[in-house]
Amino acid sequence: MKLEEIGLMIPLLLNIPNIKVQDIEINHREEIVIRVESTKQTAKCHKCGKEINELHGHDNPIRLRHFPMLGHKVYIEIRPKRYICKQCGNNPTSTQEVEWYKPRSTCTKAYEQYLLLQLINSTIEDISLKHDIGYKAIEGIIDRHINSEISWDEFEELKQMGLDEISLKKGHKNQVTIVTSRSPKTGVSILAVLPDKKKETVKKFLQAIPERLKKTVKTVCTDMYEGFANAAKEVFPGAKLVIDRYHVAKAYRNCADDLRKKELKRLKKELSEQEYDEIKGAMWPFRKNVADLEEEEFELLNHLFEHSPQLEQAHMFREELSGIFEQDLSKSKAKKMIKDWQDKVRASGLKCFDSFLSTLDNWMSEITNYFTKRFNSGFVEGFNNKLKVIKRRCYGITNIVHLFQRAFLDIQGYRLFAHISC
Repeated sequence: MKLEEIGLMIPLLLNIPNIKVQDIEINHREEIVIRVESTKQTAKCHKCGKEINELHGHDNPIRLRHFPMLGHKVYIEIRPKRYICKQCGNNPTSTQEVEWYKPRSTCTKAYEQYLLLQLINSTIEDISLKHDIGYKAIEGIIDRHINSEISWDEFEELKQMGLDEISLKKGHKNQVTIVTSRSPKTGVSILAVLPDKKKETVKKFLQAIPERLKKTVKTVCTDMYEGFANAAKEVFPGAKLVIDRYHVAKAYRNCADDLRKKELKRLKKELSEQEYDEIKGAMWPFRKNVADLEEEEFELLNHLFEHSPQLEQAHMFREELSGIFEQDLSKSKAKKMIKDWQDKVRASGLKCFDSFLSTLDNWMSEITNYFTKRFNSGFVEGFNNKLKVIKRRCYGITNIVHLFQRAFLDIQGYRLFAHISC
């Protein structure tokens, strides 16, 4: 193959339009340097914005990192053209801008997008080491390609929204609000990471959603935090507020588990060492659903219940309420069954569920909205787990903008950058 033919093929291999290869060399660091010039013959005047075509000279050469070839780093070197505008006063000059790199960037756009693809489910430090590129340079790439907040133009509808909080630090410190949505068309999307969980902060964000999208919100899933619930009610009066089944189950199961702790403390004092050894390890069988118990776990629970009838009763009530949520019921039927369950608990004299009974009284409508279409915020909890993985992987992220960008990249990155290849 002739050298001229190779020169024509290089732009195709590089996947860079409107360039002509002038020279190729491998330097003393075993890097491939490809010198090119732009074949475009015009620029846009930075003052009047008009197209100009009178060449005035060239800027100093710049080098841009590109996809590696045969194990070698590749750099594209170009001297950007400058054009003069004769239509503006003082005849200003403007540098030609091309579509394959951004001014002041150290990489081509294609290589930046390739690095972002590698960054999905990874860390900046890892990609920095693997590709021998600076940490700050990768942060700059993220900022250039990933917005720091959601672009509403990308959405046709929101349908189901979720509000929940996570802690940026251990011990429920620096709690931030995660706003998500789920729709059949877009799947799960992150909409915001808000700096706190105050009602005013959440409401301000929800109010900023364009009216065309507010009208598409049918359901808002949240926990039993009044700040979230009231903000959602005020901004989306026509949407159903659903208290997630997961949070409801956690509340009543904790009630039963608190009684278990008290009873085991009592039994440790009252029983002989041999008798107490027979009920050791009962915590896990007690916490499990009855349907998941092995035969030996049944026996262990029965030993425990022989010494604590109260605990057996609490366990029975817990499983009965779980059974109600498992059934395919209408909202009105579910409400009646839960109220009947409340009456039985009150009549039993058990006190461990008292706080939860008050919770049911306060949130009955929102809790039983779950039965309308069995909406839940499983997608919210799943997403929050993903955020926790991101935080652990990155050894903590305390900047909410960075957390939003990394979450957005992990969710949408394959859709945006999977077409990039070296």
